[in-house]
Amino acid sequence: MSKVYNFSAGPAMLPVEVMKKCQEEFLNYNGLGVSIIEMSHRSKDYMEVANQAVADLRDLLKLPDNYKVLFMHGGGRGMFANIAMNLAQPNGCADYLVGGAWAGYAAAEGKKYTNVNEIKIDSVNDKNLVTINTKNLPLNKDAQYVHVCLNETIHGIEIFDDINTNNVPLIADASSNILSRPLDVTKYGIVYAGAQKNIGPSGFAIAIVREDLIGHALPFCPSVYDFKVTYEHDSMFNTPNTFAWYLSGLVFKWIKDFGGLEAMEARNKEKADYLYGFIDSCDFYSNNVDKSCRSRMNVPFFLKNSDLNQEFLDKAKEAGLCNLKGHRVLGGMRASIYNAMPIEGVKALVEFMDKFAKEHK
Repeated sequence: MSKVYNFSAGPAMLPVEVMKKCQEEFLNYNGLGVSIIEMSHRSKDYMEVANQAVADLRDLLKLPDNYKVLFMHGGGRGMFANIAMNLAQPNGCADYLVGGAWAGYAAAEGKKYTNVNEIKIDSVNDKNLVTINTKNLPLNKDAQYVHVCLNETIHGIEIFDDINTNNVPLIADASSNILSRPLDVTKYGIVYAGAQKNIGPSGFAIAIVREDLIGHALPFCPSVYDFKVTYEHDSMFNTPNTFAWYLSGLVFKWIKDFGGLEAMEARNKEKADYLYGFIDSCDFYSNNVDKSCRSRMNVPFFLKNSDLNQEFLDKAKEAGLCNLKGHRVLGGMRASIYNAMPIEGVKALVEFMDKFAKEHK
């Protein structure tokens, strides 16, 4: 089988080393004669797996003791509701910084539980490029929280600047860039992430919650989504996705073995710079995001002649470059180059893009 590079936005490719380790252990975990997915989540052997995963994640993010790691059901979209149900007040309000599709989806969900003030942070500059502003925002000092999406997978926008919320808890959706670079979690009240980008399989989310924000759930919040209940039961009030937890733990170890988040950031910057550098140098392709906020994880790009889109996708697939079609909201192409994507995959993509462009000039 020839080498295939998967540029899917999620579920995304996982490290080959992790997949091989999982394959080796799948039928017989640690010599126990059973698969990891057959083990009781409360057994001594599985609890060692779960606790080690949490410890490794805490180590990677350098989490202080007052931040708790919760494994939540429902994925990223589930967290849109969970945040509001755990922090909002029916007669209160929350600020949502909106700069891309996913931030808007989160705001729409928040409106079911509280008054939402949407603050637009994206605009088009004089070079006709999308840019982001997070300074001097019209925030409400009485808001229960401020919500922001740190990386927009659809539009290829990433926020690198600190956001001053005047002590109102800042809640970050880091679903698509968590563990891609160091992150000072102490600047946030909560950092959460759907799993299927840089963590592991789809279907669950991880929430890193400052302890003073636990215990404020609305009365109708289901127990399985209540941060306090989840914390008091070590994320096992309801049987968790044990396989995803285990596999995520393997990913955490892989990142640590690679050198941690500093080394991972260098890897991701190299990949992004290589791909954006080619796009900028070739008038056959374009990217519409300002360099100050270009995502290192998701690179949308457009062909000069959109009539060639399908041919581009077909030939890319033949070349072993899969899942490059842009999101339906934006169109064009999109290369998602999360942690697991090696530089060789990006170089293969650039080589193909160069060849395709020369054939169609």
